[in-house]
Amino acid sequence: MSAQPERTSAVSGTQVWSVDPRTGKQREAVASEATAADVDRAVRAAHDARAALADRTVRAAFLRTAAERLDAAKDRLVAAADAETALGAPRLTGELARSCYQLRAFADIVDEGAFLDVIIDHPDDTATPPVPDLRRFKVPLGVVAVYAASNFPFAFSVPGGDTASALAAGCPVVVKAHPDHPATSELVAAVLREAAAEHDLPEAVVGLVHGFDAGVELVRHPLVAAAGFTGSVRGGRALFDAAAARPVPIPFHGELGSLNPVVVTEAAAAERAEEIGTGLAGSMTLGVGQFCVKPGLVLTPEGEAGDRLVKALGEAVASVGEGVLLDGRMRDNFVDGVTERAALPDVQAPVSPGAGGDRTVAAGFLTVPAARLADEGPHDLLLEECFGPVTVVARYATRDEATRVLSRLPGNLTATLHVSTGEAEDGGDGTALLTELTPLAGRVVVNGWPTGVAVAHAQQHGGPYPATTSTSTSVGGTAVERWLRPAHLHHPAPRLRPAVRRVRPRLQRPPDGRRRRRR
Repeated sequence: MSAQPERTSAVSGTQVWSVDPRTGKQREAVASEATAADVDRAVRAAHDARAALADRTVRAAFLRTAAERLDAAKDRLVAAADAETALGAPRLTGELARSCYQLRAFADIVDEGAFLDVIIDHPDDTATPPVPDLRRFKVPLGVVAVYAASNFPFAFSVPGGDTASALAAGCPVVVKAHPDHPATSELVAAVLREAAAEHDLPEAVVGLVHGFDAGVELVRHPLVAAAGFTGSVRGGRALFDAAAARPVPIPFHGELGSLNPVVVTEAAAAERAEEIGTGLAGSMTLGVGQFCVKPGLVLTPEGEAGDRLVKALGEAVASVGEGVLLDGRMRDNFVDGVTERAALPDVQAPVSPGAGGDRTVAAGFLTVPAARLADEGPHDLLLEECFGPVTVVARYATRDEATRVLSRLPGNLTATLHVSTGEAEDGGDGTALLTELTPLAGRVVVNGWPTGVAVAHAQQHGGPYPATTSTSTSVGGTAVERWLRPAHLHHPAPRLRPAVRRVRPRLQRPPDGRRRRRR
């Protein structure tokens, strides 16, 4: 996702402090860093709570109640999150509403039951070898460790997609809170536990721990069955390696880093340069550039149409006010990062990004000839994500130059293509570029912008490494599949447990071998 380091200034001794990013001052002591013993207690309590989540009706009701209680507490939760993140009440109100919608959507998925992926083979003694009565379905993995993100204190944190989908699968969670919003994390966890109690579920179905060491202990705990992470490449890779190095390795679904390239064809620039430039400015500065799908590299043609696009981008970015990043270290990394990039040969800054006031940053963008990125060299720094309100516009002279740059990119969450009306209708070069972009990303956007990830069944929020460490999505209905594994029973349907018996099968194979699919 982004460079989201642990904030050492937020921790004093064993105390975890809530810090105001607008001033850098400590607000309140929220909790203590969890010891190894604390983590062990939280995980064991969650492990013991697994049976309580077995009833699908109960956990669907729990998810809906959680959404209701979060919505009822929105004023208090939004105020706390704004004080810790400086993301602003409008943005945070929308994010909390998205999180509540997501919880309700997973409740619907639990009720419907298709996520169990039931497949039935009826007995067939004529087959070679004979087929017994087989019922294949999916079962929850167990306790899920969730590592919260800094830039989404609701949607990718304690009540976020990892938590919602794990609970929907029937897995208790232990969340490692992000140090950028510990007070918000505690408040939200309390709301979720109140919702659990309303349905006679143990509070331990939602555990919460603080501290860097707690995060390491969590992924190593033998009773943790899977993990979901959103954060930096460095931190995510360290936890991914720890998950793989365990005596019993576990699935680690990590969202790490993404450049999110954009390609603008010559015809698209000629047709609507100003519109694309203005749209790009809005996308790359949204949330002070702290979105995991922010477009960080834009391949734009040289020439008059490309010049108009860059001019429109510059005018729009110049009108964006200074903003506060999530913490002081992120601000330092942003300022140092853009300074180092701007110093490279042939790099220009039509609108200079960097430090604003004492605690703020200014949005901007850099331009560079695409030829500088086509081969390995010092300009490779421009192909790395820089967390904050900046993007790199690479001006290509030929179509081959753009292709060479694309061939050097790692995996991404998104890739975006802007084509003209004619190219959209008859394909041509746009189709060829789409073929080049598709292997680079989990989600490909045409004539739009990647910022904004809908909570929908068909959503794919994940991509080739280092964007993510698995091929799954962390947003949308199929995110629940990460916390399940297939199993099957050899005995007849009346003896199946109710959670499976109430689900219509996705596929049945009757004795004569013909398939009956669910309609």
